[in-house]
Amino acid sequence: MDISEGWTRSEDETALTRSYRFKDFAQAFAFLTRVAAHAEAVDHHPEFTSVWNRVDFRLTSHDAGGVTERDVALAEAIDGLAAMAG
Repeated sequence: MDISEGWTRSEDETALTRSYRFKDFAQAFAFLTRVAAHAEAVDHHPEFTSVWNRVDFRLTSHDAGGVTERDVALAEAIDGLAAMAG
């Protein structure tokens, strides 16, 4: 399964991870809000942390015990939302 550029596999190979940086807190939070709306719509919710202008993601399918095509699709959607955010 191919993963989107910029995403890496966790050391234990059970998750995809990536960090995004934005101009400021407001831009990062607006991005995260769009990700949350998309995640809710597709019923696949990422683990994330947000600190000022940085948002870190960890994508995994807990019920499958690791990375699935749903995680890859969510990673691609997040990349698209990040591109729109600037």
